[in-house]
Amino acid sequence: MRDDGTLDDPYAPSSPTAETEEGTSAERTTAASRLRAYARDLSGRRRAQVALATGVVCCLGLAAAAQVRDQDAGAQSRQKTAGVELAERAEQQAASRGLDRTAAPSATPSSSATPADPDATPRARTVVPAKPTRPAPVAGLDRAQMRNAEAIVRTGRTMGVPRRGLVIAVATAMQESNLYNVASGVLPESQDYPHQGVGWDHDSVGLFQQRSSSGWGPVGRLMDPEFATRQFLTALEQVPGWQQMRLTDAAQAVQVSAYPEHYQQHEWRATRVVDAILPAGR
Repeated sequence: MRDDGTLDDPYAPSSPTAETEEGTSAERTTAASRLRAYARDLSGRRRAQVALATGVVCCLGLAAAAQVRDQDAGAQSRQKTAGVELAERAEQQAASRGLDRTAAPSATPSSSATPADPDATPRARTVVPAKPTRPAPVAGLDRAQMRNAEAIVRTGRTMGVPRRGLVIAVATAMQESNLYNVASGVLPESQDYPHQGVGWDHDSVGLFQQRSSSGWGPVGRLMDPEFATRQFLTALEQVPGWQQMRLTDAAQAVQVSAYPEHYQQHEWRATRVVDAILPAGR
């Protein structure tokens, strides 16, 4: 009922003012709901972004931690490998030192010596072969005569002359010079060389009293017992059938002496000398 006593018609349309107020209220309610929904949506998005960022950071941290662990594991593995190698080297060196000492113990150990010290390493003893002893003089010869006989035999063996030729050569030297290397008083030049006496039989020199004027060779060479022996044996081997001849005939065929039978008297002595110088059967 209005103030003027008029009853309101319940079915009459609302007034514009009331409708406006009601519409405004409804719009406000809707806007507020939208704002709350937007706020919730924005808050959800922020939480999702924060969660995503947190997840990324965690993944990066885990990856870095894994890389650090791998590096640490690799370093530890290398250290273990290096340690094993050093241990193996030490064992090998120790084994080598042990073998060295076992195989060749030092005769005079020293507390200050080390395996690397060359002075501490035992050295093999050098065995110097003993010089062959010269045979003692035989058949009444002295030392000088025996040495000259050795020179004749040694030279003949070098030339490949058989034992019979060596006996003939020694017997010839016994007759010609008494097995001394004799110079000549007629040739003063011969006395400039080592000699064991002076003879006066023309210009004959040396063990076989060979003459340079007869073509046997230079005086200085003939004073060398080895050269003189080579000259004699070379001439002897040119004599046909010399090995079947008597000793005196073979010597005379070379020497052409005025006393051809004198060589024969020395055969037994020459044989004893050659036997003393050469081993049996050679």
